[in-house]
Amino acid sequence: MKTAIYNGKVYIERGHFEQAVLISDGIIEKVGTNEDILACASQDCEVIDADGKTILPGFNDSHLHLGSIGEWLTYANLSGATSIEDIVEIGKRFIEENPELVKQGLYGIGWNQDYFTDEKRILTRHDLDRISTDIPIVFERVCGHIVSANTKALEVGGITADTPQVDGGVFEIGDDGQPNGIFKENATYQITKVIPPHTFEKLEQLYIKAMEYAVSVGVTSVQSNDVRDHNYKEVFRLMHKLHDEGKLLVRYRHQFSFLDIENFKDFLATEFKDYRYDNKFLALGPLKLFKDGSLGARTALMRKGYLDDPGNYGVASLSDEQMDELCGLAVKNGIQVITHTIGDAAIDDTITNYERTMKEGKNSLRHGVVHCQITDLPILERVAKLDILVMVQPIFLNYDLHVVESRVGKDLASTSYAFHTLDKLGVHVAYGTDAPIEDCNPFFGVYSAVTRKDLNGFPERGFYPKECVDLEQAIDNYTIGSAYAEFLEDVKGRIKPGYWADLIILDRDIFTIPVDEIKDIKVDLTICNGKVVYRRV
Repeated sequence: MKTAIYNGKVYIERGHFEQAVLISDGIIEKVGTNEDILACASQDCEVIDADGKTILPGFNDSHLHLGSIGEWLTYANLSGATSIEDIVEIGKRFIEENPELVKQGLYGIGWNQDYFTDEKRILTRHDLDRISTDIPIVFERVCGHIVSANTKALEVGGITADTPQVDGGVFEIGDDGQPNGIFKENATYQITKVIPPHTFEKLEQLYIKAMEYAVSVGVTSVQSNDVRDHNYKEVFRLMHKLHDEGKLLVRYRHQFSFLDIENFKDFLATEFKDYRYDNKFLALGPLKLFKDGSLGARTALMRKGYLDDPGNYGVASLSDEQMDELCGLAVKNGIQVITHTIGDAAIDDTITNYERTMKEGKNSLRHGVVHCQITDLPILERVAKLDILVMVQPIFLNYDLHVVESRVGKDLASTSYAFHTLDKLGVHVAYGTDAPIEDCNPFFGVYSAVTRKDLNGFPERGFYPKECVDLEQAIDNYTIGSAYAEFLEDVKGRIKPGYWADLIILDRDIFTIPVDEIKDIKVDLTICNGKVVYRRV
């Protein structure tokens, strides 16, 4: 099957554009002028007129949660709440409108106390009890590192003041000596389990809906962390089913999380050996670890603590000993490791863990840090020296630029989210969104990296604008940079002969419009593996 796309502005690489592309059996066969490509088009070749529009490689989100994107479509959406009163009203309305869905409990996602105009505090059980005391309610903060539960949820989960705390997490005790409904980091799993999980059939529907949305915004590859200690058998089975039935609309690479060493060992003895991957549409990627929490929740691990919460240094989700054990077992089995690290202490400690597993100081497995937000120059130079892969989410600036200085101070804020410095130091950088923490629309991320403004255009000159990157660098980090994270930079992330045919046609020219309009770009057509998977009507 051949496809010829002509009359376009095809981005090849910095400073290099062509007019047309010839695709053969999912591979880019040739790029060149309209005349060259149309002359090569056979009689049965599909011909697409790009109408002069810009064509980019399909975007590759280096870290998100595809299943959770789908779940957002069925849970109570709390992201628009600007007060605790809003939260209560959203919860009540969701119960009223979805009586069958909430019979066994209500789950909500997306609240952020920093947006509250009444009280800027974390939700407690007393707030959620105002919604209902008859069904368990669990509301997850936008970052996913804090959940709040009502009294009924605590009762169903058997959580009391005498319940043991878990390693790498904590549930808070209120002034009355009882749990106040706030669960942080690893403790969140103690309470989220009170809400019954989706059926296998429902999960399949959610993943398909998430993929449909991803291709509509130009994402053709996802490196997705959906596998956790508690669900890994089910998720692996589901993804293989979607692959075998030809239902994958995007290329999918597993980022699998095991914080329990015994689960990791069980995986290595079973799924790791039993399943087969084509490494083209379905791949087994890295072990994904969690070293700390989030900046918004003040659980990111900080060397000097929080300026606005003295004495709080964050939460270590894994100890150095646990990290060494998990990393060592991964390396022994030839598995790449990436770790959630937001605070400067978490980044520094994780690099040290990696360094202990490297042979002759070489990062041959391309271990990486995900987020890499709060940094100073010595940390960044250390990342570069050890060739540590960095997976960043520029769209995080949309919220974080409003709070980071109050959390860590101006000096440290000025050297954080250091997109330009990372590129200047020669670090391998891959862009993503951590969706559904943020929308997986890549144009929001490109806009954030280029302007360092929030989605409302603030601040006018950008947040520490010395760390802005240029447009080509942002696009490359989102395409060929993310392909590097998968060891696929020779076949993915460019519109060049021999590369996989993943590309998108835009509704406007990203290279000539004002940079503030980048966030408004729409995708007219998405092609994955040479097949049209989305067309904007």
